[in-house]
Amino acid sequence: MQFAIVFPAAALLGLACLPDTLVNARRKTVRHAVTLIAAIQFWVAVCFALGLAAGWIPKWHAVLVGASSASPIAASIYFDGVASLMLALVSLVGWVICHYSLRYLDGEVTQGSYFRWTGLTIGSVCLMVVAGNLLLFIVAWVMTSLGLHRLLLHYGHRPAAQRAAWTKFTISRIGDISLITAAALIYSQFKTLEFAELFAMVRAPVSVTVQMQVAGFLLVLSAITKSAQFPFHTWLPQTMETPTPVSALMHAGIVNAGGYLMIRTSPLVALTPWALTLLAIVGGVTACFAAVVMLTQTSVKKSLAYSTIAQMGFMLLQCGIGAYTAAMLHILAHSLYKAHAFLSSGSVIADRVGTSGASPALHHLPWIKLAALGLTLIAFLSISLASFGINPMAKPGGLLLGGILCLALTHWNSQVMRSGNRRLWIRSLVYAGGLCLVYSASFALVDRFISPSLPAAVPEKFWLVAGFVTTSFLGLLILQAALASGRSIALLNRWHIHAANGFYVESMLRRVFGPLLSS
Repeated sequence: MQFAIVFPAAALLGLACLPDTLVNARRKTVRHAVTLIAAIQFWVAVCFALGLAAGWIPKWHAVLVGASSASPIAASIYFDGVASLMLALVSLVGWVICHYSLRYLDGEVTQGSYFRWTGLTIGSVCLMVVAGNLLLFIVAWVMTSLGLHRLLLHYGHRPAAQRAAWTKFTISRIGDISLITAAALIYSQFKTLEFAELFAMVRAPVSVTVQMQVAGFLLVLSAITKSAQFPFHTWLPQTMETPTPVSALMHAGIVNAGGYLMIRTSPLVALTPWALTLLAIVGGVTACFAAVVMLTQTSVKKSLAYSTIAQMGFMLLQCGIGAYTAAMLHILAHSLYKAHAFLSSGSVIADRVGTSGASPALHHLPWIKLAALGLTLIAFLSISLASFGINPMAKPGGLLLGGILCLALTHWNSQVMRSGNRRLWIRSLVYAGGLCLVYSASFALVDRFISPSLPAAVPEKFWLVAGFVTTSFLGLLILQAALASGRSIALLNRWHIHAANGFYVESMLRRVFGPLLSS
């Protein structure tokens, strides 16, 4: 039974060993085979997840291949709530993207190669998700990166595609080296790389050595590079030349790997609270930076790229404050939304043309009404959380994240109120209440799956992180309110061009690493 969960992924990896001449000559067979295997992987993942939720299948750790107890080299599976949710997500996204690609790339002579590398990428991510050994996790992590590299070079004759692929390749190697070094340090202390054994050891009181503290920071660095965080984010907006389904796979399934790494190794990273503090600060900075840049973009795909960077920043911020359940829910929701956004991006222009016209006049909203709206939404969220037995005071970062959610809902509903349409405003309040209920129910469900695998950890100097996050998001709210007012503000006009160019971070890094990328 244990091997059944990885058999489809192994089949996808096996297809990747076929030569280009064969897969392109038999491209129709290859594309249908990869799509079928991806569908099988999804249904296998769903069956195992439902079995785990119903109690028919226990959490388990199985060593499929192992040299000896004294060697870290082994192929093992670690299946728990965290792995089950992520495997179902990755399998679903992979299947949908393969099915979408059947028509999107129909007629291309290199479609066989495309499906071969897509199968390798999906299979590698699935293997990484259920890996029970940190060394196997690293092997799948690297294979995922290499598969994506080949997909980014699908139109390799285009200079922009080459630049994006090799920029991503260089940044990924930084993350790989960090992860490999962290694994070596972890093995030197615990003499094992099996997740089940490592997690059992750290649950007992353990002395945190310098090497474990370094390993914690290296794990954080790996997550930052994989999830396109500032200043390692520049490769993601460059990937405009890749086929749209590759963009969907990348944004919905691969950049999440950094967050999954943090959730999977959370018992180990929790031994280094200052690493969590660094993760929270980097995630917060990235979220605010990318959100500002996203507002100035005119390209649909580039705007979606900066949206992904911002979302990944917020997700890592959640990991940094110990809110792993919220981070996992964020991964699930963002992946499904972003896959849909990319696969439907071709209809965005038509939709905009069909809805073009003068915007309704916006009225001034008194502060007293804004405050009343905010208190109403806080009440909605509190009632929703209480309905599902969720105490935000008992959850790491619960009050902070709840406040951010209420800020977002308040901003959205205030824009509707300013339109002066009373019926629309009432509908928006109903939708906001429904969103609170859906979020609370989803949070409770995800928490039931993954809470047994999570540590109770918060970063050092949590008040510092909370103050930084609160100030940053209040600043974003004020900025959005200023932009929505329609008034011309000289300071914002001067900074608009800088934000549109990503504050020139890409240009500065290209100047530093350009010789390396072109070598």
